[in-house]
This record gives sequence, structure tokens and C-alpha cells, in this order.
Amino acid sequence: MRQPDTSRSDTGPTHHADRTHAQQQPQQRGPRRLRLTPAEHPARRHPKPLGVTIDDRGEGIGLAVADARHHLHVQGVTGSGKSTWLANHVLDEAAAGRGVALLDCQGDLARNVLDRLPARCGDRLIILDPAETDAPAAWNVLAPAPGAATANAGREWAAENVVGVFRQLYHQWWGPRMDDVMRAVCLTLARRPGSTLADVIPILTRPQYRRDLLAHYGEPDGLDGFWDGFDQLSVGQRAQLCGPILSRLRGVLSRRFARDLLGAARSTINLTDVLDGGILIARLAKGEIGENTAQMVGSLLLAGLWSHAIRRSALPPDDRRDATIVVDECHNFLHLPIGVDDTLAEARGYRISLVLAHQHLAQLPAEVREAVNANARNKIFFTVSPDDAAKLVRHVTPYFTDTDLCRRGAFEVVARIVHHGHDAAPFTVASEPLPPAIPGRAEALRAAARARIGLPVADRTDAEKRQRLATAPGAPQVRPGTPNPADPAGPTVPTQPSDSPPQSLPHSVPRSLPRLGAGQPTGTPWPAKPQVDRDWED
Repeated sequence: MRQPDTSRSDTGPTHHADRTHAQQQPQQRGPRRLRLTPAEHPARRHPKPLGVTIDDRGEGIGLAVADARHHLHVQGVTGSGKSTWLANHVLDEAAAGRGVALLDCQGDLARNVLDRLPARCGDRLIILDPAETDAPAAWNVLAPAPGAATANAGREWAAENVVGVFRQLYHQWWGPRMDDVMRAVCLTLARRPGSTLADVIPILTRPQYRRDLLAHYGEPDGLDGFWDGFDQLSVGQRAQLCGPILSRLRGVLSRRFARDLLGAARSTINLTDVLDGGILIARLAKGEIGENTAQMVGSLLLAGLWSHAIRRSALPPDDRRDATIVVDECHNFLHLPIGVDDTLAEARGYRISLVLAHQHLAQLPAEVREAVNANARNKIFFTVSPDDAAKLVRHVTPYFTDTDLCRRGAFEVVARIVHHGHDAAPFTVASEPLPPAIPGRAEALRAAARARIGLPVADRTDAEKRQRLATAPGAPQVRPGTPNPADPAGPTVPTQPSDSPPQSLPHSVPRSLPRLGAGQPTGTPWPAKPQVDRDWED
């Protein structure tokens, strides 16, 4: 458990001698780089806390960083303590200096994290939140992927990423022709610098817009006259072909949050930095931005993180920094261009740990359920439904029964984890309560993130006005989005309810698992856990 961090009141960016020119000059265009913990910092290698033993010792139990690359499957019904555990996991990853991304479709989990993050995290933080209206972050999903061998390869990669997400997200209405249309649209738009997802609508609905763009930038290689054939279709045929794409994209872009994030020409965030030690908090509350918008933005973010992760193949394994992607209610966002089974199988090699959390097995499509069952080898089970317990018990038998899984105490976990690459015997631990919220911390962190990656609304509005004036054929395209020139505190861990069935089989923690300290009452810091050294911050 972390003590509240009150050592520093300044959460904004601080000066550092080795900052790049882009960081020192506020007028520099493009993403502002995050300030990361050094790769060699010892805290990055510290085990990840899972909870404390359910006895008088309150001994902290951890999961080795290398074993966490086998991914974590976290399941529990509402009110079982799952959100508290996830918030603690994000806080621990941030405190250790490892890269961590949180995708939250409810909103409270992100708030709980922001209320408790250390002040020093301000320089590593990206916040995506519909509550940010003054200077929201910008992310152009059609911008060429950085680090690609050629500009054309970067454009193709970005286009394929978007097409893949749309294909998975709208698979009920998707077919070969729609796939062909969306790929042609994305490849064509990607040729023009500054094109965004918002340009999908005019290129499909405005013939003059389409002709001007093709006349100036040409048709991408491999389309073989696609647009000539498209123009020969009747208005009704084009409407029938493009209707599903347009209706869903219009619905998403009708939300201010999505327009601000996805409609700016130049990104102000860099997802590679997140994986290398940054912190991404994506608060995608469905109650505020709608389910469709939350799913699309979250799916694009997850796919974007994955696309940056696989570029680590160009790095030696030892140069790939460990990072964690926490996906709460994961069924909303698992719409990756490749299958979830392949993602989980390959992510370990890139040193990415996925934490996939949800409430019921029925929320997951069959293929996703099987992929998580097989490839997310670290199992964290809070109280689950009787139906799910009957299916999950095979992971913990013969030590626990299905009755044990569906009648746990609140904040109590049955865990079966990987230890040195092998499945350890399952055991029980208690999730620790959250540390107290720090008054004013979230507002200070938001201000720090806004100063680094925010794009003021005034700049967007001026650029949009210029864009509307640039309508004559051959007029220079001026894209919107010119970068800016300038659970509450958790309850104490309860004991097993008196009506719970007695444990007839052992549930103690195997002695070989990483210990994070012993002899401390539940809720106190683990003395063996190293503190993050402050030398790199000054």
C-alpha cells in the first residue's frame, strides 16, 4: 500500500537539463514528450502487489514483473471489491515508474486514481476526460505511424489500424465491400497531411471534396481505380454502401469529446511514451459520452497502444520496458485488428501485461472468452455468480470448490498466479483498501496534464473557421487543430462472513511466492517495498 504523497505541491512540469528542444519551446508543433522514470530504476523491477494474507500478519503478496507478462484476468460481481483492486494496481504501477494505461468506461475508477496519484506523476500523465473542455488532448488516428520504415508504410499502418477496429466493432454490419470502402477512404485521407477521422464523412458524401483531394494528392497505390468505380455508383447505391459507416461515425462525432480528441490534425499525445513509462488515464464514461462513443474511442486507444507495442520488435528484448494496460469492463474495448488470442499470445514478447477485468463470463464473446481463459494465466477471482463459478472452478480445483468462488467475503480474492513461468497453487488474499484521497490532487494533476498535452478550444475554433473558408478547388487545406503555441477511500478488509462455508482445503499462500513485507497490520505500508528515488526528478 502507498502512503499518501504530500511531499510536493507542484504538479506541473519542471525544468530538466536534458529536455529536448521541443520540450523547452512551447511553440513547438507536435506531441509533447512525457518525462519518464529512467529505464534502469530499481523500482521498475519490484513485484506487483496482489493483496495481503488473511491472517494476523497481513503479509503482502506480490506478482513478479516477468510473470505478470502472462496477463491478468480479473473477474467479480459488482460490489465485490474489484474496482478497488484495479485502482490500487494502477497506483502501484505508477509509483514503480512503469508505464500504465487505464481504460475506464464507468468513470469512478479513473477519478479514484487521479485523487491519489503521487504529485510527481504530473509530468508523465495523459488524461482523456469529457470533463476537460478548456484544452482537451488531441489524437489523430490517421497520422502516419511514427517509427515506420517509410512514410507510405506509416500511412498504411495507420489506415489498417482504423479499418481493423471498425471491422471488429461493427462486425454485424460489416462485409467485404464495406471493408474495401473504409480501407480506400483511410488510405486516401492518410496521403494528405492533417486528415482526420472526421474527414471520412465529407470524402464519402461530397463529390467535389473528393475530386479536389484526389487531384491534389492522387490515388494511393493498390486501389486500382477504386474512386472511379465509386463515382459511377448511383446516389442510392453509394448511400446503401456507406450508410452503416456514416451513421455510426456521425453518431460518435456528434459528441464534443470525440470531436475534440479525434478531429485535430496534429496529435498532442504519444502512445509510445505511455508504454515506456507514462501514465494514460482514459475516463470514457458511457453515461456522459454514450456507449457507442466510449466503445469506439476506447477500442481505437487499445488498438493504438497495441500498434505501438508491436513496434518494439525492432528493439532488443532487454530494451523493451515493461508496461501494463488495465481495461475495466474489457468487453467494451476488445475490438482489436487482430484476434484477442493472438494479442495475448504476442504481448508477452513485447513486455506488455494486459489486465482484463469484467463482471460475468457472458459479457465476453465466445472467442474472447476462450482466449482469456487460455492466455490470461494469472487469475484474480472476487465473488462471482454461481453459473460462472461452475465454469471457473477448474482453474482452482482441487483447492477450492465452485461454492468457494461464489461465496467469498467482500474484497477477498481467490488467486491463481504464474510463478517463475509455472502455475502456482491457488490461494486467498484480501485486497487492500485505497489510501485516502488527497484534497486538490486531481485538479493539480489535470492542470499539469493540460499544460503539457492540451489543445485550447480557441485554437481549434480559429482553425475550423479557416478550413471552412478554404473551399475553392486548389485552395491550401488548413486543418483544424493547430497545436497550442503556448471507490472513495476503501473500507477496511472484512473478515469472512459467518455464514460462509468453512474451508475444507488449504488456502494459504505458497511460501515460494514473492513477499512484500510481514508483521504489519492490514493497511500499513510494506517495509520491503523500495521507495522511488527522487534524484531523477530534480
